[in-house]
Amino acid sequence: MSAIKARLTEDMKTAMKSGDKSRLGVIRLLLAALKQKEVDERIVLSDEDVLGILTKQAKQRRESIAQFQSAGRQDLVDAEQAELVIIESYLPASLDEPSIRAVIQAEIAVLGATGVAQMGAVMNAVRGKLAGRADMAQVSQWVKAALTST
Repeated sequence: MSAIKARLTEDMKTAMKSGDKSRLGVIRLLLAALKQKEVDERIVLSDEDVLGILTKQAKQRRESIAQFQSAGRQDLVDAEQAELVIIESYLPASLDEPSIRAVIQAEIAVLGATGVAQMGAVMNAVRGKLAGRADMAQVSQWVKAALTST
């Protein structure tokens, strides 16, 4: 069992004992998403797999927040933000923009990429280093910009 999944299980027990229903609900949703992936693919999830699922769940909450804000549903925005805070507590700390750009430049240099044609190779290398610590859609834009300027 991955360390993150074990931590989720322990935190679920703690939330049950303390009566923290909101935290318990979010943790149960996360564990259900992890279990669904394991059952669907008949695999045991690694920490990297778990981080990917947690990142996806956080992204879904961010998208929901944006939708609810545009619809003027502050009650739902507050609920989604509370869930997002709990989910993000299990993710590694996000990197700041200069750190992300430094990783991108380093990978471009290592691979010797000179144009957008090598964007896939650069993204694969960067994804391994930034998984769960950066918004990959934003990273993709920065990689493309860096490759067009070289």
